[in-house]
Amino acid sequence: QVQLVESGGGLVQAGGSLRLSCAASGRIFSINAMGWYRQAPGKQRELVAGITSGGGTMYVDSVKGRFTISRDNAKNTVYLQMNSLKPEDTAVYYCNAVPWVVPRSQGTQVTVSS
Repeated sequence: QVQLVESGGGLVQAGGSLRLSCAASGRIFSINAMGWYRQAPGKQRELVAGITSGGGTMYVDSVKGRFTISRDNAKNTVYLQMNSLKPEDTAVYYCNAVPWVVPRSQGTQVTVSS
């Protein structure tokens, strides 16, 4: 059974940085593109960054130039480096395959204060 465990969230002031990590078990990591999604209260979940098994990346416009997604295939781990954080980045962040296939994991809360 595939498991995804996110960590690294927290409370940070605007302009600060956080690095999220996602440890994945199972075959999903080696065969799927992986991504970081976020969901703010009252809003739909959105894909903010994705990375293919070969390292190709994509970002939603609102985070381009500020967020960097990366993966360590040997460790089955995907990361999201978030710099220049803004209050509008506040959300629960989840990792999952792209497209989303694994039942939702616990996520990690990111709160950016102004």
